[in-house]
Parts: sequence; C-alpha cells; structure tokens
Amino acid sequence: MVPENILNAYQASIEKYKKGEVIFEENDNAHHYFQVHQGQVKMNNYNENGKEFIQGIFYAGDSFGEPPLFADIKYPAAAVALEDSLIYKLSKPKLINLLEEQPKVHFHITERLSKRLYYKSLMASEISSEEPEHRIVSLLHFLKKHVHHLEDHEDFEVDLKRQQIADLAGLRVETVIRACKNLEKKKKIRIVKRKILF
Repeated sequence: MVPENILNAYQASIEKYKKGEVIFEENDNAHHYFQVHQGQVKMNNYNENGKEFIQGIFYAGDSFGEPPLFADIKYPAAAVALEDSLIYKLSKPKLINLLEEQPKVHFHITERLSKRLYYKSLMASEISSEEPEHRIVSLLHFLKKHVHHLEDHEDFEVDLKRQQIADLAGLRVETVIRACKNLEKKKKIRIVKRKILF
C-alpha cells in the first residue's frame, strides 16, 4: 500500500512476529500504522459462544487496522500472524506527516479503505440474507477481483482453508465443505488436489 522506500524514509520499523503471535488485541488503543512486509495476518474476534469471525486476511503489501487509528478509537478486532511475518510499524504522528507530504499515498490509502468498506457492506448484506453457496461465491469473487486483481476469465487459486472461508463468510466449516461440493457440481468452482479454483 505505502511504498517501502517511503515507509523507510519516515522511519518505520520492521517487527518480527511468529505464527500465532498477537500484533494487537481487540480493545487496544490504536497508535501505529501496520503494513505486511512478509507473511500473512488475520484480524479476528470471537462471539460469546467462542466462534471466530475473521474480519480480513492481509498479505504482503497490505495494511491493516487503519480505521481505529484515524478515528481515535479502540481496535474492534485482534490482529494475529497466520505465519511467521515481518510487519512495518509506523507511529501515528509520523503517518500523519507522511500523508500531509505525500498526497498520492494519501489518495491510495483512501481508495483502499473505500474498497474495504465496500467489502464489509457486501458481506454484511450477504451474511444477513443469502444462502451459503451465494455467500461463498460472493466472497471468492471479491477476493479474485479486488484483492488479487484478476479478470473473470483468469483462474484464481484460493489460498484459504475451508475454515477460513467459513470464518470470513459467517458459516460453519461443514456448511462450506458441502456448499463447495455443490458449487463444483454446478461448475461454478473447480476443486483440484483439495484446492479451490474460481
């Protein structure tokens, strides 16, 4: 999201996180901008029954946790490394200075936040009203188009486990497995060596 040379120029540090290590907790105060240099990060929370809901998964080049930083509110979810990861960390004052001096970066962050807002709105609508197969297809379509920037005719190899799809779509993993089998029969997805192709 923010070019690495610019992050380095504004004295961002690179922090190491082991797989499963918490980067920040739900309800922590937001004081830093975070961007994945290497690895994967999920933002998640749990309902009162202990069921996990994944708010998003972030890859190299993605930033996460900005809305609470800009709004001066607490994080609504935790951030956890899905694998050993290197994360850029920049203090809020330095980020504000960067945005004031780098209008192209400012615009790019605004654009990415708008896409995330669109995704949240889309998934809220899907989760509240649609069947599991439709939810899964909507999620895969969003990831293919807006995260991986692929065209409709291009194959998208889904790099999520069935449990992660369930947590992102608000479903049970058993429901995802069943729905994926049905989607394969309907030729909406292909499953090759346990990998989903969309």
